[in-house]
Parts: sequence; C-alpha cells; structure tokens
Amino acid sequence: MDGIPGLAACWREAQRVVVLTGAGLSTASGIPDFRSPGGRWERYQPVPLPDFLARESARLEYWRYKGETWPIIRGANPNPAHRALTDLAHAGQIDLLVTQNVDGLHERSGFPAERLVGIHGSDAQVVCMACGRREPREAAQAAWEASPVVPTCACGGPLKPATISFGQNLVASDLARAMDAAERCDLFVAVGTSLVVGPINEMLPVAAASGARTAILTASETPFDAQADWLVGDALEEVLPRLRDAVQAT
Repeated sequence: MDGIPGLAACWREAQRVVVLTGAGLSTASGIPDFRSPGGRWERYQPVPLPDFLARESARLEYWRYKGETWPIIRGANPNPAHRALTDLAHAGQIDLLVTQNVDGLHERSGFPAERLVGIHGSDAQVVCMACGRREPREAAQAAWEASPVVPTCACGGPLKPATISFGQNLVASDLARAMDAAERCDLFVAVGTSLVVGPINEMLPVAAASGARTAILTASETPFDAQADWLVGDALEEVLPRLRDAVQAT
C-alpha cells in the first residue's frame, strides 16, 4: 500500500517534524553503503580511536581506508532525495534534521545549517588529535596522496578526518539537541537508515513514547518497524520528491 498520501497529510499538519537520515539516502549519489555485503568494511576493519592514538600502524590503516573513500565522497553530488528534504526545510516543514552521514551532501544541497546536526562528524575536515585544531581536509588529503604517511598538524600531532570513530564519544551537545528534538516533535521520519547504530537510533522510540507519529523510509528492515505508523521501502530519490510535492500541494 502506498503510504505517501497519509504521511504527507500528517506532515502538513505537524508543528514539529524531525528527520534522521542514514547511508541509504546517499547511495543514489554514488556513495556506497560501506556496511553492506561487498562494502569496504569487508576489506577494512574499523579502527577504534584508542588504536589510532596508540599505534602508527593503526593510523596508517585508518588513512588507507579514509583515503580511498574520500575521492568518492568528494566527487558525489546531492540527489533528488537530498534536494527534496532541503526544499521542505526552507519551507519551514522540517524543524531539525539529524544525519548519520559524513559525506556533506546535505550541506551541499543547501540545507539550512541551523537546522542540521551531523551527529557522526564530517569527512570534509580534519582534526588534530593533539591540539584539537580543525581545518579543511584538502591539504591533508593532498599530503596523503603524495606520500602515504599519516598527515600531521603544525604542532606535530596526527591529523584525523573529523568523523566520530569507534570508541569516540559523540559530541554531547549534538546528542542532547537530537534527543530533545525527538522528544518534542509530533512527526519523526527515519530516512535511509537501518536504525541499528546507537545511541542515535533511540530517537525513534523516544519520539514514539512522547506521542509522535513515526515513519521509516528505507529498503531494509529495522528493529523499530513494528513501532512505525508508516513503512515505505521504495527508492528514496523517487519517494522523497513525491512526498515533498504531496506535503506542499495546495
């Protein structure tokens, strides 16, 4: 059954809509879901932050993985699903969007920065693990491509792409903002996420427990399917433009 009309009607009437996006949103932009079978995580084991800090060999492994994925991310463009969400935000129909993606495609689509939380950081910057300095990634990436040595800051500390690694805490203020928004919303929409990565996946049950209607737009099953008012598994680059048009129909 097509769930778009009912979801669109709820979206139009909602006072606060909160959206959580995941890797499935960006596959139509040519960015693979690295967790899926055949993805790079079958060839590269994630490097936890304590290992990155402790061993040069771990830092090299991390940069090999990140160095391989960055050209794909850098060359990608927002797809119609990203643009549909941006249109809804500019119309005041998204209160907050929390993304698990580090690809920067929401930013490149023109999504309002004040309504966007990148809960897992950004691949477009690097951070020094010694002094905390952040800077655009280009210089560090160029240094890595010129010679496969871990790029370093002017202070001598190792640089790391500014994403949240395993063993690294989320930014507390970002997590608090996301959970507060979920608790206060009256419609929560999960888009392109398997809802298995915690603690951010708890946004859906938090929203549902507070009385919000919930929708899951993804091709895969999730642990929260039974709690959702709407389940839509069609291609997001087709679903979200249709949904935007239905929400904004007069």
